[in-house]
Amino acid sequence: MPLRILFLLCLGTFVALSASASTPRVELEFQKFTLPNGLEVILHVDHRLPLVAVNLWYHVGPANETAGRTGFAHLFEHLMFEGSKHIGSKAHFRYLESAGASDINGSTDFDRTNYFETLPSNQLELALWLESDRMGYLLDGLDAEKVANQRDVVRNERRQRYENAPYGLVQEAVWHELFPASHPYHADIIGSHADVEAAGLDDVREFSREYYTPNNASLTIAGDIDPSAARRLVEKYFGSIPPGPPVAKPVVQTPAISAERRVVVADQIALPRVYYAWITPPAFKPGDAEADLAAQVLGGGRSSRLYQRLVHDLELAQDVSVQNESLQFGSVFTISATAKPGVKLEDLERALDSELDRFRRDGPSAAELAGARNTLETRLLRGLERLGGVADALNRYNQYLGDPGYLPRDLARYDAVSTAAIERLAATRLAPQNRIVVEGVPGKKVIDDPPRSAVPAALVAGQPDGRMPDEPWRTQVPPAGPMPTFRLPTPQRFVLPNGMSVILAQDHSLPIVSASVVALAGTNVNPVDRPGLAAFDAAMLQEGTTRRSAAAVADAAAEVGANLATRSNHDATFVNLTVIKTSLRPAMDLLSDVVRHPRFDTEAVERVRKLRDGRLTQRQRESVQVSLGVLLSALYGSEQPEGYPDDGTRPGNAAVTTTELRNFWSTHFTPRSSALLLAGDLTPAEARTFATKYFGDWRADVAPAAPPTRVEFEPGMRILLVDQAGAPQSTIRVGIPGVARSTPDYVPIEVMNDVYGGLFSSRLNTNLRETHGYTYGANSIFHYGSEPGYFGSATQVRSDVTVPALVELLKEQARMRTDPPTPAELTLAEGAFSQSLAALFETPESLSSALAELYLYDLPSDYYGSLAAKAQAVSAEEVQALAVRLLGTESMKVVIVGDRKKLEPALQAAGLPPVIVDTEGKAVQ
Repeated sequence: MPLRILFLLCLGTFVALSASASTPRVELEFQKFTLPNGLEVILHVDHRLPLVAVNLWYHVGPANETAGRTGFAHLFEHLMFEGSKHIGSKAHFRYLESAGASDINGSTDFDRTNYFETLPSNQLELALWLESDRMGYLLDGLDAEKVANQRDVVRNERRQRYENAPYGLVQEAVWHELFPASHPYHADIIGSHADVEAAGLDDVREFSREYYTPNNASLTIAGDIDPSAARRLVEKYFGSIPPGPPVAKPVVQTPAISAERRVVVADQIALPRVYYAWITPPAFKPGDAEADLAAQVLGGGRSSRLYQRLVHDLELAQDVSVQNESLQFGSVFTISATAKPGVKLEDLERALDSELDRFRRDGPSAAELAGARNTLETRLLRGLERLGGVADALNRYNQYLGDPGYLPRDLARYDAVSTAAIERLAATRLAPQNRIVVEGVPGKKVIDDPPRSAVPAALVAGQPDGRMPDEPWRTQVPPAGPMPTFRLPTPQRFVLPNGMSVILAQDHSLPIVSASVVALAGTNVNPVDRPGLAAFDAAMLQEGTTRRSAAAVADAAAEVGANLATRSNHDATFVNLTVIKTSLRPAMDLLSDVVRHPRFDTEAVERVRKLRDGRLTQRQRESVQVSLGVLLSALYGSEQPEGYPDDGTRPGNAAVTTTELRNFWSTHFTPRSSALLLAGDLTPAEARTFATKYFGDWRADVAPAAPPTRVEFEPGMRILLVDQAGAPQSTIRVGIPGVARSTPDYVPIEVMNDVYGGLFSSRLNTNLRETHGYTYGANSIFHYGSEPGYFGSATQVRSDVTVPALVELLKEQARMRTDPPTPAELTLAEGAFSQSLAALFETPESLSSALAELYLYDLPSDYYGSLAAKAQAVSAEEVQALAVRLLGTESMKVVIVGDRKKLEPALQAAGLPPVIVDTEGKAVQ
């Protein structure tokens, strides 16, 4: 594997190469020690950016839950953000966001729960103060009201992910059928409504004392650190927390499936879908790597067997995917395939079975195995681009194997797999008699959603854990360390003789390069009777060139371990791939071929048209997508391209001709209206060489297209209601005319939005989620473009609180115009913006996104270096003035997608009469 060997040799300080081994070994350097209380600590040094990732794993998840308490580990994860003794109620996010943290969250998997944050390295002590306080003092700050609030939040999350999402209940049925009710993997991680609602404060206390202890946790710190100083801080903040009782590892028997089991689940979906699932070997056990590779060969992308056969050749499937989810007590190998409009599920299953029979009989080819191995190993190593990914990998290896440094052996286990081994796995573990089959069909869904219980008038307060001594020094917020020196990269630009712009951002920390071509044509240049034309054109770029078939394009990307992606947005069309530098030459050849020589074969156009029609059909059942389409139509009207989603409409999709697609490309994909963006491990000389070789002889006789006309917004406030009968949740979207990206007020507008709805700690999310428990989350964002975009806020709430939630949203929006941000709010928003800028440059792909912004909006090369100072200069008065100017209600549009029978009377009663519209935004009787 010379490609992989060269990659390993290039990793520099990020990894160490074992010179004594006969084969090169890639290793993540780390130090590991254990505190006297049992806390395992893993340190990894990486000075490429002034950032640090803190990642704390508790070895507890649904695998440790008892009957009647499904979802409890996940509920407890939510409660960990509610505030502990010395931190203050719901203050965890506020501290981290104001410090410029770019990645804050927690997650629960079947076998573990983790908490993580990536923040400026001079704020490491802040993160350790926060994590240690909730490990030792969580129960002092928890009361029955907070538990009830987070029960509501979690149940809203469940509705959002399962009951109100197409195929959500179908996916959940897969796990119910694979594992018996007594198995910890039977119920979904989020649990049932009934079990979550039954959880009380005493359950929380017992769970915390049993599992949330230092001897049941591992802490990883990765990034710009001094290991000795980091160790002293860990000992200071975690050393005095006493250990809990020994935690026994769960003993779980996973029964084998010896006869096929089938079930049909009705759901509010547009197209039927089938799931096949098997239980495969546990994580990191013999056979696990074979299952990963088999999944990649069968359904790992456009070059995979099932995609090529079911989607491309037979045109039976709208989509197909395969994954192997590695878990401690048995992994889950799943194939899902959605039938195209007009295709019967039994016909799709027959073709799927035929291809699986061939795979069991013949296994993969050597070329398929090589491509799958290359893709998986590249994906594994690219996961280490972000410090959070490094920290998580170290913790994962430590939990499952007791060895944070398992990475070289992880790579080696894929190298050791043969085609015969995959064939044996397919024939034995993936046999028809060992599977479950779940068919999702259109129909009335059955939801078990009991009402919330009343919160008692006499609320039970928090109480000390009983384990922890009182340590008053913890009340002091740790001061930030010295500000790290870091200069945001200044991209270099040059123009090829043919007029094509080239922009380079260097990052030599990893031998990875992201290459993108950006053409100045997107939704903004679509004819109004052809919405979605730009997106259709972008999709066609992967469907064959003058010297490569569509399959050959997919194979060429797979051979170099690249994910070739094409897309369009309001202002541009993008073609991107990211590869290891040693594969850059063939990757650039592919990128150039796709951009410069698309085939636009009529047969391929019709095949893609059908796929797009199926996707647009599915979208009509997705409340989030429906609400977006209706909002755009209401804001811009039907006579402007901005009045439609980027993917367009079914009539527009049907009307596009092959000639129009070819003309769109020839008009807008020209050297003078395109840019080549290169980010990563390239020197300026190398960038010029690659750009000249692959794009220097590109010629186009077409003059650049004229810029689109200025957009106009529909006047007047309107409330639009789309009926989704029986929906357990309502999706609410609010839109207001906005500004262009060129506005001189960009930075203060972003600060204003962070105060209102751009952060977890914003006014909007705090109100709807943390105070009222109406939603899993609420947010707002300014959508910019070359022309004025719009300001949008959105949330999903349970049906019975739709009107109160909307009232609160409008109240918070109005409060932005009347109440300037407090000093604390302003400090938080300014810090969140200015201190998080380094994270924009953590990976080549994020660098590429920054370059695209410079090109699309004609921003200076040193633009990003000026943003921090501008953010810190924003005043409360400036924020309020912008809110008065931009957050008015004169042209505001409100879209609600939900159960009309429940919502229309309530909206009328609240003085918010709606107009009833269909999924395209057209008024109905």
